[in-house]
Amino acid sequence: MFRLTRAGATAVPDAAEIARLRGVFEREHCVLLPGLFDPDLVRRILPRVERGPFETFLHEEHDGDVTFRIKTELCLQDPATVSLLNLVPNDPRFFEVVEAITGCGHIGCFHGRVYRMLPGGDHHDSWHDDVFEHRLVSMSVNLSPERFQGGALRIREGRTGRVLHEVANTGLGDAILFRIAPGLEHRVADVEGTVPKTAYAGWFESEPDFSAWVRQRARTQTPSGSGPC
Repeated sequence: MFRLTRAGATAVPDAAEIARLRGVFEREHCVLLPGLFDPDLVRRILPRVERGPFETFLHEEHDGDVTFRIKTELCLQDPATVSLLNLVPNDPRFFEVVEAITGCGHIGCFHGRVYRMLPGGDHHDSWHDDVFEHRLVSMSVNLSPERFQGGALRIREGRTGRVLHEVANTGLGDAILFRIAPGLEHRVADVEGTVPKTAYAGWFESEPDFSAWVRQRARTQTPSGSGPC
């Protein structure tokens, strides 16, 4: 099974498996990668994530005098843990696999954040497309130690609103790759029940390469090292 470990990518899929995953991605605009994060890696990361701290993150966009709330969530304010997580996907062998599955072209880096959505309606994600600068493909890795309800990824046609696919990523360490493209929108459904959803999510980008992104990030972080979510 293909996995990301503390030492890097292992057991790269063969051509037949790549072709199968590529077919799923073409049909559904996303693909589930079970157990992408190695269990030992998850065991080491989870206590750090659970210790927090998390702070409310509100993403709004403005159109004249009208303000649109895109999403409300909690965001992990632990630069060391987020930096550790950002090291894991930035493996050239993993980039090659993602490029082959998605057909996205050259990947320069991946970076993400750890977010948490609580049940009850206060945390919400609106339809959006993530088409911005150098973003190619999104990835979300489940870091929820307990199984949550709701919180599924939904993908739709932006013009018609027709939902094309829905998938719930509830396996600890499982990942979803999903397409970023004009005309496609996505959102995370509200979390239900009593268990929160926690995930590490971000974007594969065509540029810069990861080392350049790290240097750029170091120059723009706040004095506390938290930086923006």
